[in-house]
Amino acid sequence: MLDKNGIAKRIAKEVKDGMFVNLGIGIPTLVANYIPEGVNVVLQSENGILGMGPFPFEGEESADLINAGKQTITLLKGSSIFDSAMSFGMIRSQKVNLTILGAMEVSENGDIANWKIPGKMVKGMGGAMDLVASAKNIIVAMQQVNKAGQSKFLAKCDLPLTGVRCVKKVVTELGVYEIAAQGGFKLLERAPGISIDEIKNATAGKLIIDGEIPEMQV
Repeated sequence: MLDKNGIAKRIAKEVKDGMFVNLGIGIPTLVANYIPEGVNVVLQSENGILGMGPFPFEGEESADLINAGKQTITLLKGSSIFDSAMSFGMIRSQKVNLTILGAMEVSENGDIANWKIPGKMVKGMGGAMDLVASAKNIIVAMQQVNKAGQSKFLAKCDLPLTGVRCVKKVVTELGVYEIAAQGGFKLLERAPGISIDEIKNATAGKLIIDGEIPEMQV
């Protein structure tokens, strides 16, 4: 079973040379630490940054440099800082090639819920709805089951939706999945040490298993 860093490391393999990539709050921010050597990408944060680097080492943080989740970050040579209006202009005009988001629930049709739990205080929806409405390619980084052991891979999301039929791929502590064109979580890879039965038990929505499923190489 993968931890959060393992999920981020696997997703980093989806990042290709020359991409502009938006990293959402939570697990996605960790992807910045695992960009493969020799792969040149530009990481974007919707609070107004192009050219984010990995997280700073302890003692080297600057309170003036933060990402959208208010975590301290580093900047790479040639990076730029601008206002959020310009940042969302980039997002809405589809200049971002890949968006990596966290989620509380994903449906078998590729719907995503990641901004609100009814009854709990929330500051606002943030940039999530702009991102899912405009993104060409969305990969979700999430835990497949909640603390009660209930699946967050559902036939239909129970929580308020952020976007509809927008998710392309999901990476969890148990595996890598593609949202099939006809609907369903198509299993592509198993996390190290995870069995097919464990994945079946953690999936409430439609699960598609086609042939022998390889173990993930992280």
